[in-house]
Amino acid sequence: MSIKVVNITKSYGSFTAVKDVSLEIPEGKLVALLGPSGSGKTTLLRLIAGLESPDRGQIYFNGEDNTHRDVRERRVGFVFQHYALFRHMTIFDNVAFGLTVRPRKLRPSKEEIRERVHELLRLVQLEGLAHRYPSQLSGGQRQRVALARALAVEPKYLLLDEPFGALDAKVRQDLRRWLRRLHEKLKLTIVFVTHDQEEALELADSVVVMNEGRVEQTGSSQEVYHQPANPFVYGFLGRVNLFQGRIRGGKVTLGNAEFTAEWSNQSEELPAVGYVRPHDVELSRTPQHAQSLAAEVRHIYALGSLMRLELKRLDTQETLEAEVTLQQFAELNVQTGDTLYITLRNVYVYVEPENRFVQAALPAASALALRANG
Repeated sequence: MSIKVVNITKSYGSFTAVKDVSLEIPEGKLVALLGPSGSGKTTLLRLIAGLESPDRGQIYFNGEDNTHRDVRERRVGFVFQHYALFRHMTIFDNVAFGLTVRPRKLRPSKEEIRERVHELLRLVQLEGLAHRYPSQLSGGQRQRVALARALAVEPKYLLLDEPFGALDAKVRQDLRRWLRRLHEKLKLTIVFVTHDQEEALELADSVVVMNEGRVEQTGSSQEVYHQPANPFVYGFLGRVNLFQGRIRGGKVTLGNAEFTAEWSNQSEELPAVGYVRPHDVELSRTPQHAQSLAAEVRHIYALGSLMRLELKRLDTQETLEAEVTLQQFAELNVQTGDTLYITLRNVYVYVEPENRFVQAALPAASALALRANG
């Protein structure tokens, strides 16, 4: 079952939480609404669920207008961040709740409810815990109970509001993989809200990046990460180094470094900003080519399997970060205060008046020099 949101707006007093949002969620897809706090992602999810009413716009389920339909008629399963389980009920009764409160004509028999609950407990890997209470379970187990309860009413859509936000890192990682397997098995249309970039990129078929009530970009994990639509998307999806520079014709200048770029404007020189991920900053003890930049090591941080170096460029005095493996760090044998030479890879240049990105690369001569030295 597909979901289509058309020009949805929702305000609370003078604050507009969702601003003219349009979005299509294909049937059977796992979609992440990703953004910082206050970006409107939870409000949009609640509008889809029917827990909120829009000021303007329409919401369609499988082509049918559900904008003003009651939440009980929408056949959605909703899972909150903090489980919202009934503490005085057993796990069995929590999962069965949505079925037992149905009108008598629509309510399954006790035997059917029992079979359905135990089937779901097997599905969420909690078989044998039916008679325990929520307080007797771990956070990860309670979240799986909440998912089982949402699935008990056989929803057409499953909506999750930061489902793993209250859990520790290891449990979140395990539950993400479990949810992905569950989705592959059930083929439900699932929409989940998160502010965790790694969670969205790992789990979702499609990522909807939101900011200040608007959709900034929609695409696959690879598309939003490697082909960001604007500086907000680039900066939100991981750490980034920024370099002030200029672009003219097919050349981009970032301090003493020069790159080539596909740029049609041959005459006008425009301000530009270079964006480079820390893992795309290559380090060496000696200059590798004409575009190598000298930088002083200011701080060194251990990050488990990676080392992060904070450096200051000697040409522009700009600060940047580089990330290297433990093996690379050992080979560099670097200490605070040392001078290293950096090469910038996968440079994206944002041309401000044009409001778009272009990808930049080392000039061909520098690339040839690098191969010769390598």
